[in-house]
Amino acid sequence: MCVMEEYRKKTAEEIEKDVIFSHSIKAGKRIYYMDVRKTRKDEMYLSITESKKIVSGEGEDAQVSFEKHKIFLYREDFSNFIDGLTKTIKFIHEAEKASDTGADEPAQEESDDKSSDEFKIEF
Repeated sequence: MCVMEEYRKKTAEEIEKDVIFSHSIKAGKRIYYMDVRKTRKDEMYLSITESKKIVSGEGEDAQVSFEKHKIFLYREDFSNFIDGLTKTIKFIHEAEKASDTGADEPAQEESDDKSSDEFKIEF
């Protein structure tokens, strides 16, 4: 095998073979793909892709394309990512609850409220 071939870009088929586990979440015009992949050193990581359907034009002239954004999340960052995501979701949940009752928005810092555990994910 020539050196140039070793460094060529992967085809879509080769990329799909790299996926060990996949889960998709449909949300309106968006689909979120959560794919578990392996690095060259056989370490697993999470690849999160947001795919948004874009329709330009109308009727027979309509063209459909997809805008994609990716996040690669490695094992050493899982806990910090989950902690940040949990705090953010908790804040949104509490802010919406506060706005429903007409109270001021809650502070961004974590409180001692036991109900906050409903979003807690532990490893």
